[in-house]
Formats: sequence, structure tokens, C-alpha cells
Amino acid sequence: MAYGTRLMVWGERACFTRPEMKVERVSYDVITPSAARGILEAIHWKPAIRWVIDRIQVLKPIRFESIRRNEVGSKISARNVSSAMNAGTTAGLVNYVDDPKERQQRAATVLRDVAYVIEAHFEITEKAGADDSEGKHLDIFNRRARKGQYFHAPCMGVREFPANFRLFEEGEPEPDVSLVGERDLGWMLHDFDFKNGCEPRFFRACMRDGLIEVPPFVSEEVKA
Repeated sequence: MAYGTRLMVWGERACFTRPEMKVERVSYDVITPSAARGILEAIHWKPAIRWVIDRIQVLKPIRFESIRRNEVGSKISARNVSSAMNAGTTAGLVNYVDDPKERQQRAATVLRDVAYVIEAHFEITEKAGADDSEGKHLDIFNRRARKGQYFHAPCMGVREFPANFRLFEEGEPEPDVSLVGERDLGWMLHDFDFKNGCEPRFFRACMRDGLIEVPPFVSEEVKA
């Protein structure tokens, strides 16, 4: 992995929502490759590069807790967002959770006290220019990660749960002893096929001693 990097992320809570749960949020057991990609992109992303998640090392025991929280019951329509972009103002593009007509209280099953090491690399896309290179973007990412810089705040699945991060540059991750052995985590969201209508694709996640090998997005192990 010539242009790979390792990023340690952790947080007090996390929720990587299972799409099959329609009403109340229930998290996967661990961070999904899609969520890991989102954290990396929060630190550095350009149209010239595409992040690829290679491995996820789970560091802490998998623990769930149930919480109840207030959510807004509607979404801002795409048409209103488009109108606001054309008008050049975000006035009116807001839903208030303290509005009794919008507020809904829902239960959620989330993860508590999580930490992972994300191993990833990136590929150069067809949108790259003459001055784009793997070394250039790797240097930018590493520099920003060391300084704790990001374009938008990275999160653990949902915005309410912020993600802390640091570049993992030396040594090997040390998972908790409770993670020793092999565990089938079932079908897990890999990522979305953005070239095919944002179609979700899944893979059978298996954790061995806390380590999850993520298959290439275009492989027989990844199903639509």
C-alpha cells in the first residue's frame, strides 16, 4: 500500500445506522467502510481523489446502550434547497426541533465508548489535473490530520456524536482482549455506488481479533 495512511478515531458514542431499521435507529456493531470514508473526507477530499478503506481495527469492546432523543419529523425538500441556492440565501432552510409540530421522540440503540484504526488509501480519479499526484494529496492529508484540521466536523455516524482523531503513525493497534477470536458481524453496508443511482452495496463482515478486512468495492464479495 504505497500511499496508505492509518487514522485513529474515537468517540463517546456512535451510531452507524442499519438501513433495514425503518423507524428507530439501531447501529451496526462497528463503524462501516462508508462512515470511515466520510471521516477521511472530512479531513481532506478533492474531486481528484477517491478514498478506499482497506481495513478497520476495532480497539474497544462492542457495547450498546439505548437512548431516547428528539428528532424533527420532516426533511427540507430538495426543491427548497435548489431555490435557496439560486437565490443565494439560506433563509427559511431550517426545521426547529422545539416546534411541537415537528418534534418526534424516538429510541435509538447506539454504541458506547468506541475507538478504531482506519487503514485506507486513495485512488486518482478521472477528474485529476496535471498537478494532482498521490504524494501531494497524501502529504496534505497527513499534515491536516496531525494538526487536527478538517473541512467539516467528522462524526461517528450522526452529527450528534463527534469523532476525535489523530494520525496513527507508529506501532501496531492493540485491540481489547475481548475481541480475540473470530466473529461474524453479518451483512454490512460497504458503500454507495454513486455511478448507479447511489445504490447501496453490502459485504459479509467478519472480525478476526478485532480486525475487519474490507473487500474491494468492485469484487464478488460485495453485493447490491
